[in-house]
Amino acid sequence: MGKKMSDTAVNNMGTQAQKLAAENNPLITADGIPLKQKLAKTTRKMKMRALLLTMPLVLFIIVSFVIPIGQMLHRGFYNPAVSNVMPNFSIAIKDWDETTGEMPSDEILKVFVEDLALARKNREVGKTVGNMATRINYELPGSRSLFTKTARRADKITEGPYLDELIAIDKKWDNHNLWRTVKRASNDYTISFFLAALDLKYDENGEISRADPLYQIYVPILMKTLMLSALITFLCFLIAYPVSYLLSTLPLRTSNLLMILVLLPFWTSLLVRTSAWIAMLQTEGIINDIMVYLGIIGDDGRIQMIYNQTGTVISMVHILLPFMILPLYSVMKTIPPSYMRAAKSMGATNSYAFRKVYFPQTIPGIAAGTLLVFILAIGYYITPALVGGSDGIFISNLIADHIRKTLNWSLGSALAAILLVVVLIFYWMYNRLVGVDKLKFG
Repeated sequence: MGKKMSDTAVNNMGTQAQKLAAENNPLITADGIPLKQKLAKTTRKMKMRALLLTMPLVLFIIVSFVIPIGQMLHRGFYNPAVSNVMPNFSIAIKDWDETTGEMPSDEILKVFVEDLALARKNREVGKTVGNMATRINYELPGSRSLFTKTARRADKITEGPYLDELIAIDKKWDNHNLWRTVKRASNDYTISFFLAALDLKYDENGEISRADPLYQIYVPILMKTLMLSALITFLCFLIAYPVSYLLSTLPLRTSNLLMILVLLPFWTSLLVRTSAWIAMLQTEGIINDIMVYLGIIGDDGRIQMIYNQTGTVISMVHILLPFMILPLYSVMKTIPPSYMRAAKSMGATNSYAFRKVYFPQTIPGIAAGTLLVFILAIGYYITPALVGGSDGIFISNLIADHIRKTLNWSLGSALAAILLVVVLIFYWMYNRLVGVDKLKFG
């Protein structure tokens, strides 16, 4: 025991002596610089070079992806339409306690009338009474005309009591909930648009509640978008799996020729492909004509396959099918045929060998294809807009309508943010169940 401890002590002393010798006599490169410093300097240069090489890509991602998404999220919470038009009133109304049930004081209403009259005269771009009225109308439908009408007469109100003067213009001003809504809208940051995107609202008591059935449209369409996207993904898988298997087992020359047919849709405009489906699926279209000619249906029993969910599913399966075939084919091509022959030689049937040997090896391709098709389907816009009608539209179509037509950018941004969160949740669940590191796209 003592001898072993002494050997250990000697080894430790030797190691320490080597370290001291290395520190006192460091290795020197040909140019007279210690090797340790030379390696550190070289490493820093390599890291800097790698950073400079990736900087264009990083800047591109920041400019084209991070900043737009950040602006979208910010727009969903931020809407200064009221404070831009009535800055003094937006500050004064904060002193009003709406929980008491009393109306705003005469001093606050005086500031309201003065700001309203001034805004009517200025009419600056982006700071009109109409913009403010539209903002409040989002939360209290039917109130837009009230503000525009009052703004035209605001300069004639010169003395109080101002509430009586406002009521004389329109009796709707004698409404405590209206003033509560105006105060809530005067805040630049609000969650009202996210509540509207979830079919929620503020009730007359200022509490969050379900929106009226007439306005409950966003959550059902979001659920329909998810279900149709899942159906499209499943149909793409059913069609793509045997096609990919055929491509992977055929001779190279034949499989390359068929692969050109798979890739051919990418060489055709998406708008052209969708328009072709409109011509094929309509009641007087090619498919109905063929079924009538073959006697499958009568001329008076033509099937409505366009401007509904059926048209959306059929056309999107055709458009997204290559995105399922390519990952599956890339994985199946790497599976040696000898595996199946070995399983059969050991007594396995064709179906058993497929289930136990071949299919498990294609799971990375299945996972990659389903994830790619599902995420693409959720955000698709052109095809549902052209062939979906009112029954087959997706949530992306409503987002586009709010951005382009109604100009309710805050609500459109809130819907887009919710859609982004839903996609990230599905991505997280997919990663937990399958593992993103196991995906193979080629």
